[in-house]
Amino acid sequence: MSRNEIEEIVRNFLIEDLEIDEEKIKNDAKLKDDMGIDSLDFVDIVVIVERNFGFKIKPEEMVGVETLNDFCDYIERKIA
Repeated sequence: MSRNEIEEIVRNFLIEDLEIDEEKIKNDAKLKDDMGIDSLDFVDIVVIVERNFGFKIKPEEMVGVETLNDFCDYIERKIA
């Protein structure tokens, strides 16, 4: 799966499942501060990532993941 495909899938679930405004979704946007993703949203993200990418997110692996770009990097590393 290419980086563009990963970004497209992530973008789609942020808009459709988490109802985040499209204009807030930028690579350098902070997940919590800029996009308003909270701990309840994170539970949904875990399920969505498993469904779309086939792996479970481990909280300890998310340390340092602050921006949308960081999150896509994390997914890319996990499925490579």
